[in-house]
Amino acid sequence: MMNKKMVENIILSEGKEIENLSQSLDYDALECLYNKISKASGNIFVTGCGTSAMVAKKIVHTMQVVNKKIFYLNPSDAVHGALGAIKENDILIVISKGGTTEEIYSFLPNAKEKKAYIVYVGEKKESKIGELADLFIKVKVEREPDKYNMLATASSLAVISVFDAISICLENEQNFSQEIFFVNHPSGDVGERLGKILK
Repeated sequence: MMNKKMVENIILSEGKEIENLSQSLDYDALECLYNKISKASGNIFVTGCGTSAMVAKKIVHTMQVVNKKIFYLNPSDAVHGALGAIKENDILIVISKGGTTEEIYSFLPNAKEKKAYIVYVGEKKESKIGELADLFIKVKVEREPDKYNMLATASSLAVISVFDAISICLENEQNFSQEIFFVNHPSGDVGERLGKILK
């Protein structure tokens, strides 16, 4: 039988971690990332493995809705030719909690050789990925809510929340309208509501 009190505590714990993150973020670094994304003339790629891959895909989807040229880069595809999509001055955002993900680290020197701007989002600047990054965005939670402090749950939500905030700022500050939103998102409940508004 589900422990309702445990469910409540987990949800509250995750909410508290995101609240704490709002106080610990390096907003200067975040503004630098925002400006890079806002003014990007090339493509933006986001990569990650495991749970971080799911986070990366969520980031990509949200930013595509608000009109950014952003794509998920599969690490295993990257080392088998997909790095050809990366051009000079493109942005490569790496999601890795500990900064040691070998599947990603292995191709970062290639991305640097192609003169991509590398952003590392995770916990440890002093890490293999952190050492190769041009910009570090620290997103760290006190602990995950599971008893072993292992499941990347609160930490995943924390990273998503940061990019949700960036996406909404882009939506608010750039030439983005409900008409554009409807063109990008014509289906589902969102599309239906926008269709009614724009009639």
